[in-house]
Amino acid sequence: MTSFSSDTMKQLAGKKGLVIGIANDSSIAWGCGKAFKRFGADLAVTYLNEKTKQYVAPLAERLEASIFLPCDVQEAGALEAVFAAIEKQWGQLDFVLHSIAFAPREDLHGRLTDSSQEGFRIAMDVSCHSFIRTAKLAEPLMKNGGSLFAMSYYGAEKVVEHYNLMGPVKAALEASVRYLAYELGGKGIRVHAISPGPIKTRAASGIAHFDELMDKAAERAPMQRLVSIDDVGAATALLATDAAKLITGETLYVDGGLHILG
Repeated sequence: MTSFSSDTMKQLAGKKGLVIGIANDSSIAWGCGKAFKRFGADLAVTYLNEKTKQYVAPLAERLEASIFLPCDVQEAGALEAVFAAIEKQWGQLDFVLHSIAFAPREDLHGRLTDSSQEGFRIAMDVSCHSFIRTAKLAEPLMKNGGSLFAMSYYGAEKVVEHYNLMGPVKAALEASVRYLAYELGGKGIRVHAISPGPIKTRAASGIAHFDELMDKAAERAPMQRLVSIDDVGAATALLATDAAKLITGETLYVDGGLHILG
Protein backbone atom coordinates (compact mmCIF):
# COMPACT_ATOMS: atom_id res chain seq x y z
CA MET A 1 0.00 0.00 0.00
CA THR A 2 1.23 3.49 -0.83
CA SER A 3 2.38 5.44 2.24
CA PHE A 4 2.02 9.16 2.90
CA SER A 5 3.35 11.67 5.40
CA SER A 6 1.08 12.88 8.20
CA ASP A 7 0.77 16.28 6.48
CA THR A 8 -0.45 14.68 3.24
CA MET A 9 -2.92 12.53 5.15
CA LYS A 10 -4.73 15.64 6.40
CA GLN A 11 -5.28 17.29 3.03
CA LEU A 12 -8.89 16.19 2.60
CA ALA A 13 -9.89 16.68 6.23
CA GLY A 14 -13.30 18.32 6.38
CA LYS A 15 -13.98 17.61 2.71
CA LYS A 16 -17.13 15.84 1.53
CA GLY A 17 -16.95 13.37 -1.35
CA LEU A 18 -19.25 11.10 -3.31
CA VAL A 19 -18.00 7.71 -4.55
CA ILE A 20 -20.07 6.09 -7.31
CA GLY A 21 -19.10 2.65 -8.56
CA ILE A 22 -18.01 0.39 -5.70
CA ALA A 23 -19.17 -3.12 -6.57
CA ASN A 24 -16.84 -5.21 -4.39
CA ASP A 25 -13.39 -5.12 -2.81
CA SER A 26 -11.65 -5.41 -6.19
CA SER A 27 -13.32 -2.28 -7.58
CA ILE A 28 -11.18 0.68 -8.57
CA ALA A 29 -13.74 2.84 -6.77
CA TRP A 30 -12.99 0.91 -3.57
CA GLY A 31 -9.29 1.69 -3.93
CA CYS A 32 -10.16 5.36 -4.39
CA GLY A 33 -12.59 5.36 -1.49
CA LYS A 34 -9.93 3.99 0.84
CA ALA A 35 -7.47 6.67 -0.25
CA PHE A 36 -10.03 9.47 0.17
CA LYS A 37 -10.75 8.18 3.67
CA ARG A 38 -7.07 7.97 4.58
CA PHE A 39 -6.74 11.57 3.47
CA GLY A 40 -9.44 12.53 5.97
CA ALA A 41 -12.54 12.95 3.78
CA ASP A 42 -16.13 12.23 4.78
CA LEU A 43 -17.77 10.03 2.15
CA ALA A 44 -21.10 9.23 0.56
CA VAL A 45 -21.21 5.84 -1.18
CA THR A 46 -23.70 4.40 -3.64
CA TYR A 47 -24.59 0.86 -4.68
CA LEU A 48 -26.26 -0.28 -7.88
CA ASN A 49 -29.27 -2.22 -6.56
CA GLU A 50 -30.48 -4.54 -3.82
CA LYS A 51 -28.53 -7.46 -5.27
CA THR A 52 -25.21 -5.62 -4.97
CA LYS A 53 -26.02 -3.93 -1.66
CA GLN A 54 -24.86 -6.95 0.37
CA TYR A 55 -21.37 -6.65 -1.12
CA VAL A 56 -21.06 -2.88 -0.90
CA ALA A 57 -22.58 -2.30 2.55
CA PRO A 58 -19.63 -3.77 4.53
CA LEU A 59 -17.21 -1.67 2.48
CA ALA A 60 -19.25 1.49 3.07
CA GLU A 61 -19.11 0.70 6.80
CA ARG A 62 -15.33 0.39 6.63
CA LEU A 63 -15.24 3.82 4.99
CA GLU A 64 -17.57 5.13 7.72
CA ALA A 65 -19.75 6.52 4.94
CA SER A 66 -22.18 9.14 6.21
CA ILE A 67 -24.54 8.53 3.29
CA PHE A 68 -25.26 5.15 1.67
CA LEU A 69 -27.82 5.07 -1.12
CA PRO A 70 -28.80 3.12 -4.25
CA CYS A 71 -27.93 4.63 -7.61
CA ASP A 72 -28.71 3.03 -10.95
CA VAL A 73 -28.05 5.81 -13.44
CA GLN A 74 -30.40 4.14 -15.93
CA GLU A 75 -33.26 4.58 -13.49
CA ALA A 76 -35.08 7.92 -13.79
CA GLY A 77 -34.45 10.15 -10.79
CA ALA A 78 -31.93 7.86 -9.07
CA LEU A 79 -28.91 10.12 -9.52
CA GLU A 80 -30.96 13.18 -8.58
CA ALA A 81 -32.08 11.46 -5.36
CA VAL A 82 -28.48 10.91 -4.30
CA PHE A 83 -27.59 14.58 -4.76
CA ALA A 84 -30.77 15.67 -3.01
CA ALA A 85 -29.76 13.57 0.01
CA ILE A 86 -26.26 15.07 -0.04
CA GLU A 87 -27.65 18.59 -0.20
CA LYS A 88 -30.01 17.89 2.70
CA GLN A 89 -27.39 16.29 4.94
CA TRP A 90 -24.22 18.15 3.99
CA GLY A 91 -25.29 21.21 2.02
CA GLN A 92 -22.06 21.03 0.03
CA LEU A 93 -19.78 18.71 -1.92
CA ASP A 94 -16.05 18.83 -2.62
CA PHE A 95 -15.35 15.93 -4.97
CA VAL A 96 -17.06 13.15 -6.91
CA LEU A 97 -15.66 9.90 -8.25
CA HIS A 98 -17.62 8.42 -11.16
CA SER A 99 -16.38 4.88 -11.76
CA ILE A 100 -19.14 3.15 -13.71
CA ALA A 101 -19.35 1.78 -17.24
CA PHE A 102 -21.61 -0.68 -19.00
CA ALA A 103 -22.38 -2.10 -22.43
CA PRO A 104 -24.65 -5.01 -23.33
CA ARG A 105 -22.56 -8.18 -23.59
CA GLU A 106 -23.44 -8.88 -27.23
CA ASP A 107 -22.33 -5.40 -28.25
CA LEU A 108 -19.21 -5.44 -26.09
CA HIS A 109 -18.00 -8.77 -27.47
CA GLY A 110 -18.75 -8.03 -31.11
CA ARG A 111 -17.09 -5.73 -33.60
CA LEU A 112 -17.79 -2.01 -33.31
CA THR A 113 -19.04 -2.27 -36.88
CA ASP A 114 -21.75 -4.67 -35.76
CA SER A 115 -22.81 -2.87 -32.56
CA SER A 116 -26.51 -2.18 -32.25
CA GLN A 117 -27.91 1.31 -32.04
CA GLU A 118 -29.52 0.51 -28.70
CA GLY A 119 -26.37 -1.10 -27.33
CA PHE A 120 -24.29 1.92 -28.30
CA ARG A 121 -26.87 4.25 -26.76
CA ILE A 122 -26.86 2.35 -23.46
CA ALA A 123 -23.06 2.24 -23.31
CA MET A 124 -22.81 5.96 -24.01
CA ASP A 125 -25.53 6.85 -21.51
CA VAL A 126 -24.16 4.83 -18.60
CA SER A 127 -20.45 5.27 -19.26
CA CYS A 128 -20.34 8.88 -20.48
CA HIS A 129 -23.51 10.93 -20.27
CA SER A 130 -24.17 9.94 -16.67
CA PHE A 131 -20.86 11.66 -15.82
CA ILE A 132 -22.09 14.83 -17.51
CA ARG A 133 -25.33 14.59 -15.51
CA THR A 134 -23.27 14.05 -12.37
CA ALA A 135 -21.27 17.21 -13.08
CA LYS A 136 -24.46 19.22 -13.54
CA LEU A 137 -25.86 18.03 -10.22
CA ALA A 138 -22.56 18.53 -8.38
CA GLU A 139 -21.95 22.06 -9.68
CA PRO A 140 -24.34 23.94 -7.34
CA LEU A 141 -23.05 21.99 -4.32
CA MET A 142 -19.40 22.80 -5.02
CA LYS A 143 -19.69 26.28 -3.56
CA ASN A 144 -15.96 26.52 -2.84
CA GLY A 145 -14.79 24.69 -5.92
CA GLY A 146 -14.12 20.98 -6.12
CA SER A 147 -13.05 18.13 -8.33
CA LEU A 148 -14.76 15.55 -10.54
CA PHE A 149 -13.16 12.27 -11.60
CA ALA A 150 -14.19 9.81 -14.31
CA MET A 151 -12.56 6.45 -14.99
CA SER A 152 -11.24 5.88 -18.51
CA TYR A 153 -8.83 3.48 -20.23
CA TYR A 154 -6.09 3.64 -22.88
CA GLY A 155 -8.52 2.18 -25.42
CA ALA A 156 -9.96 5.70 -25.63
CA GLU A 157 -6.77 6.92 -27.29
CA LYS A 158 -5.47 3.92 -29.25
CA VAL A 159 -7.06 0.76 -30.54
CA VAL A 160 -6.86 -2.00 -27.93
CA GLU A 161 -7.78 -5.40 -29.31
CA HIS A 162 -11.08 -6.74 -27.93
CA TYR A 163 -11.98 -3.40 -26.27
CA ASN A 164 -14.40 -2.84 -29.16
CA LEU A 165 -17.41 -0.62 -28.43
CA MET A 166 -15.97 0.82 -25.24
CA GLY A 167 -13.09 2.51 -27.08
CA PRO A 168 -15.26 5.17 -28.77
CA VAL A 169 -17.37 5.50 -25.63
CA LYS A 170 -14.32 6.20 -23.43
CA ALA A 171 -13.01 8.61 -26.07
CA ALA A 172 -16.27 10.53 -25.74
CA LEU A 173 -15.85 10.47 -21.97
CA GLU A 174 -12.34 11.96 -22.16
CA ALA A 175 -13.54 14.68 -24.56
CA SER A 176 -16.41 15.43 -22.16
CA VAL A 177 -13.89 15.80 -19.32
CA ARG A 178 -12.05 18.50 -21.27
CA TYR A 179 -15.22 20.42 -22.09
CA LEU A 180 -16.50 20.19 -18.53
CA ALA A 181 -13.14 21.41 -17.24
CA TYR A 182 -13.48 24.42 -19.54
CA GLU A 183 -17.06 25.16 -18.55
CA LEU A 184 -16.65 24.70 -14.79
CA GLY A 185 -13.15 26.07 -14.29
CA GLY A 186 -14.40 29.55 -13.50
CA LYS A 187 -16.10 28.15 -10.40
CA GLY A 188 -12.95 26.46 -9.23
CA ILE A 189 -14.21 23.01 -10.24
CA ARG A 190 -11.55 20.76 -11.71
CA VAL A 191 -12.35 17.77 -13.93
CA HIS A 192 -10.12 14.80 -14.72
CA ALA A 193 -10.18 11.42 -16.42
CA ILE A 194 -8.17 8.74 -14.63
CA SER A 195 -6.78 6.08 -16.97
CA PRO A 196 -5.51 3.03 -15.06
CA GLY A 197 -3.60 0.19 -16.59
CA PRO A 198 -5.45 -3.13 -16.79
CA ILE A 199 -6.79 -4.26 -13.41
CA LYS A 200 -8.83 -7.40 -12.83
CA THR A 201 -12.18 -5.97 -11.76
CA ARG A 202 -15.72 -7.27 -12.22
CA ALA A 203 -16.27 -4.81 -15.07
CA ALA A 204 -13.04 -5.87 -16.80
CA SER A 205 -14.08 -9.50 -16.67
CA GLY A 206 -16.66 -8.73 -19.34
CA ILE A 207 -13.91 -7.88 -21.85
CA ALA A 208 -12.83 -10.82 -24.01
CA HIS A 209 -9.25 -12.10 -23.53
CA PHE A 210 -8.65 -9.70 -20.63
CA ASP A 211 -6.19 -12.01 -18.87
CA GLU A 212 -4.05 -11.98 -22.01
CA LEU A 213 -4.17 -8.19 -22.07
CA MET A 214 -3.02 -8.06 -18.43
CA ASP A 215 -0.11 -10.40 -19.10
CA LYS A 216 1.09 -8.29 -22.00
CA ALA A 217 0.76 -5.10 -19.93
CA ALA A 218 2.91 -6.53 -17.14
CA GLU A 219 5.60 -7.50 -19.64
CA ARG A 220 5.67 -4.19 -21.55
CA ALA A 221 5.17 -1.52 -18.86
CA PRO A 222 8.38 0.41 -18.09
CA MET A 223 7.76 -0.10 -14.36
CA GLN A 224 7.49 -3.84 -15.11
CA ARG A 225 4.39 -4.47 -13.02
CA LEU A 226 0.65 -4.06 -13.06
CA VAL A 227 -0.99 -1.30 -11.07
CA SER A 228 -3.36 -1.98 -8.18
CA ILE A 229 -6.59 -0.33 -7.11
CA ASP A 230 -4.61 1.25 -4.28
CA ASP A 231 -2.16 2.82 -6.75
CA VAL A 232 -5.07 4.36 -8.63
CA GLY A 233 -6.71 5.49 -5.41
CA ALA A 234 -3.59 7.24 -4.14
CA ALA A 235 -3.10 9.17 -7.38
CA THR A 236 -6.75 10.19 -7.55
CA ALA A 237 -6.82 11.34 -3.92
CA LEU A 238 -3.75 13.51 -4.52
CA LEU A 239 -5.55 15.22 -7.42
CA ALA A 240 -8.47 15.98 -5.09
CA THR A 241 -6.26 17.99 -2.74
CA ASP A 242 -5.46 21.69 -2.95
CA ALA A 243 -1.94 20.76 -4.06
CA ALA A 244 -3.50 20.10 -7.49
CA LYS A 245 -5.82 23.12 -7.50
CA LEU A 246 -4.51 24.45 -10.82
CA ILE A 247 -4.49 21.12 -12.65
CA THR A 248 -7.62 20.38 -14.66
CA GLY A 249 -8.84 18.78 -17.87
CA GLU A 250 -6.21 16.06 -17.78
CA THR A 251 -6.23 12.36 -18.48
CA LEU A 252 -3.97 10.95 -15.78
CA TYR A 253 -2.42 7.61 -16.69
CA VAL A 254 -1.77 5.32 -13.74
CA ASP A 255 -0.35 2.42 -15.71
CA GLY A 256 3.35 2.06 -14.92
CA GLY A 257 4.15 4.03 -18.08
CA LEU A 258 2.49 1.55 -20.43
CA HIS A 259 0.77 4.28 -22.47
CA ILE A 260 4.05 5.87 -23.61
CA LEU A 261 4.88 2.79 -25.66
CA GLY A 262 1.98 3.29 -28.10
